[in-house]
Parts: sequence; C-alpha cells; structure tokens
Amino acid sequence: MTKVIDIKTKDQAVKISELASEAPYEVWLSTDTVMLDARSLLGILSLVGRRASVVAEDNVNPRSFSKLVDKMV
Repeated sequence: MTKVIDIKTKDQAVKISELASEAPYEVWLSTDTVMLDARSLLGILSLVGRRASVVAEDNVNPRSFSKLVDKMV
C-alpha cells in the first residue's frame, strides 16, 4: 500500500518521524533511489524538498493508513 507525499520542511520531517514511530505497523518512505524507515529522522531529513511514497504492508487497514498519511501532509 502506498501514497505519495511532498516533504517540504524540516518540521514536516519531524512530524512524519513521530507519526511513524507511533504507528502499530512499519512505515517506509521510498523514492526512485532509496527506501528509508519512516521512523529515522536523519533519513527523512535527506528527503526534504523531494516527493516520496509512504509505504506500508498490504495487510494494513487502508483507512488507518490513509489517516496516518493525511496527518503527515
């Protein structure tokens, strides 16, 4: 399951990391060249100013995943 977001600021990167850390399932961020654990603030900071896909396993509740991604934006 994936959704695309734009990571625009450092504050948004911090928020993404915090939300991913609270999720009861693994959350990843993916670009054309890299896939990072969304809990890794250092990794997310390298994506500021870029578009990334938020990725979770297919068995995650789609509604829960959508709510999580909506909070990340």
